[in-house]
Amino acid sequence: MSAYLAELLGTMILVLLGDGVVANVVLKQTKGNNGGWIVITAGWGCAVTVAVYCTHTISGAHLNPAVTLGLAVIGKFDWALVSGYIAAQLAGGFLGGILVWLAYLPHWPVTTSQGDKLAVFSTAPAIRHTVGNLICEAIGTTLLVLGVLAVLSPANLLPNSGFDKGFAPALVGLLVWSIGLSLGGPTGYAINPARDLGPRLAHFVLPIPGKGSSDWGYAWIPVVGPIIGGIAGALIYKALWAAV
Repeated sequence: MSAYLAELLGTMILVLLGDGVVANVVLKQTKGNNGGWIVITAGWGCAVTVAVYCTHTISGAHLNPAVTLGLAVIGKFDWALVSGYIAAQLAGGFLGGILVWLAYLPHWPVTTSQGDKLAVFSTAPAIRHTVGNLICEAIGTTLLVLGVLAVLSPANLLPNSGFDKGFAPALVGLLVWSIGLSLGGPTGYAINPARDLGPRLAHFVLPIPGKGSSDWGYAWIPVVGPIIGGIAGALIYKALWAAV
């Protein structure tokens, strides 16, 4: 149960800080309004770093169903725990979305754009193109899972250094920042079904003034794309690092 709780709390922290920076940039009359894409991507990188530091010694800090499934496919995670981890991650994403709503409570009524309100909680494509959007999410998540596994690979760790426990979470955050800067333009780089679906559900149920649609027609892409990419990234890692 401690591992499941860690996944819930870690994903909640991830979404609270990640969606929080989006809220700060896009909602009206905030201190960070119009801060821009660099602020958003940097904020998400820091959000991942903090969340991983909080949970990686307890649950492994998956915080992402695509990571959990990828690890299970290559035999690095017990399939019996997969459903519990994913449920905890989705619940954490949902709770994180609620906390962001509460933190920015006065700013929802003064923000008129329905798209900006939804953007706080979930991703949307810059140009709607089903195949292109799906491919972009798959590529980004492939790099995420491959990069995370490479960072934690024994071949990249200094013996008896504690590197994996001390500095690796910061490198994972840097990886997410890099993905956001380079590949976030087309879709907003969900690269994590729980990060998108959990807060999207929060948007759907919360009493946000003038919030508009939760865009369920697009919602499957930031779920399916990352799952494809997560499995692909794990398989690529296994093929390349099997003999290392």
